[in-house]
Amino acid sequence: MPPKPTTIGISTTRWPFPPGTRVEISPKDVGFVGSRFTGTVLKAYRNKYLVQYETLVADLDPSEPVRESLNVSQLRPVPPRETQREFRVGDDVDAYHNEGWWEGVVTEELAGGRLGVFFRASREHIGFQKEDLRLHRDWVHGKWVPPFEQDEKVSTMTEVKPIEAKTTQEIFSKGALVEVGSDEEGFHGAWFAGTVVEEAVGKDMFLVQYQSLRTDDDSGFLREEIDTLHIRPYPPETLVVDRFNLFEEVDAWYNDAWWVGVISKVLVGTKYRVYFRDSNEEIEFQHCNLRPHQDWIDGKWVMASRALEL
Repeated sequence: MPPKPTTIGISTTRWPFPPGTRVEISPKDVGFVGSRFTGTVLKAYRNKYLVQYETLVADLDPSEPVRESLNVSQLRPVPPRETQREFRVGDDVDAYHNEGWWEGVVTEELAGGRLGVFFRASREHIGFQKEDLRLHRDWVHGKWVPPFEQDEKVSTMTEVKPIEAKTTQEIFSKGALVEVGSDEEGFHGAWFAGTVVEEAVGKDMFLVQYQSLRTDDDSGFLREEIDTLHIRPYPPETLVVDRFNLFEEVDAWYNDAWWVGVISKVLVGTKYRVYFRDSNEEIEFQHCNLRPHQDWIDGKWVMASRALEL
């Protein structure tokens, strides 16, 4: 594992999207106006973010995801899943097309339940199934406009989504986003984001490249062989909660990792004090540096006594 940090305290810089956060990206390149692509923040530095796209790959190497340095104005959270699938002519929507979400407007109802969507930027008119559409929303001052309905929020929080059982090699296949833990002193309760480089180096072993930890000579991101006891998939999307409660278990972002803690005091505004059992420390955090805690147990995510099967 990487060397132990000299301090367990957090940086005074507050980043809206700490490393490891899944985001939607708005490219500024010609031909991408009105589009958003899903990606993951790898590093935050000098008011910029290094992100890795989930669906866009390099022209010369299709196995290599595109990485790009972007401004905060080009990023936003991944919106919650919607339960509302009814669309009317005139609705502003996002349509999933060419590996991303593109802004358009519903212009007509087509045969087979499909809908015609007009894209203003490209002047194209294409038919889509309802499953490939979502209502268009903007992220303005930390809120969705128009807002999500309350019943949609509840559904997103409680939905259980079963999938077919996967082998360890399938879960941790090459390119998979993962989190790495450690039994070393000083690292208990910490999870570092990384990407699987090789599916299997040895029996139940995987070569992982960290997303925020660099080599001693700063020549690149640190790589390490990890066994299945210390690796887990990247946590699933969870609804961004408006408020954390007293004694609620959370993960807090500092020292390049997510650390398990408990809300020990709810402060004024969007601040909290979090207690860390392993280090017996209590530190103040902004809401944006916290996430609901989840555990990976027997191939399932467990959160607040509720199993989410992925």
